Amino acid sequence: MKNWTTLPHEKLIAYQAARQLLALVREARISNPRIREQALNAASSACLNIAEATGRSGSADQKRVYAIARGEVCEAAAALDIAAVAGGCAADTAVAAAACARRVYALLSGLIR
Repeated sequence: MKNWTTLPHEKLIAYQAARQLLALVREARISNPRIREQALNAASSACLNIAEATGRSGSADQKRVYAIARGEVCEAAAALDIAAVAGGCAADTAVAAAACARRVYALLSGLIR
């Protein structure tokens, strides 16, 4: 019997980076409630989709779910960008989150190939 000390998604750098993005979205404290909720939902969904993909057995199915996660990363980054432009969050946090989102996007692109 296997001892499941960690789940497959916990080992992925993409998952760890997506969690960091989620933390940055939360840290940004976006003032507009609709944009804040959109950003938090998208960042959370990115993490959840990465985890889901690791549980899929077929390569094509995994890639499809990683691609969905990549789209969620783009949505979270755009929401933060919009909030920053509108003056609704800390610009420095938005810049850090954008850099993190680019990293997650690149990592997911590698998993999709």
